[in-house]
Amino acid sequence: MSTKPRFKGQPAVDAYGDGGFRLAEQRFEGSVIVTPLGLYPWMPKSVEEITPVSLAPIIEAIGHFDFVIIGSGETTLRLPADARRRLESQAIFPDVMATGAACRTYNLMLSENRRVAAAFIAVV
Repeated sequence: MSTKPRFKGQPAVDAYGDGGFRLAEQRFEGSVIVTPLGLYPWMPKSVEEITPVSLAPIIEAIGHFDFVIIGSGETTLRLPADARRRLESQAIFPDVMATGAACRTYNLMLSENRRVAAAFIAVV
């Protein structure tokens, strides 16, 4: 499955909450994936909805990042087994944490010029 980013580049998260995110001075409703190749809308509204197919933008960006962070919503939850296996089959071992902590960690890693990708589930 090929995906098309909403825009190129990798912005920091300016704000999160109220069902979306603000990145690069733009508001994005719902969940998002951000990789060095761009920002992508992401359908899952909860960890349980993450599927191997929904992780395609991360898989497609292999070689462009060294770390993957997954924001799991209000609390830290485990990835579904099939999604975790899909990432691990590509030697991707994500750090999963609550979305707020994931946004802060992602921004810190960007500020340190580290190669990072992230998938954030929107919180209210």
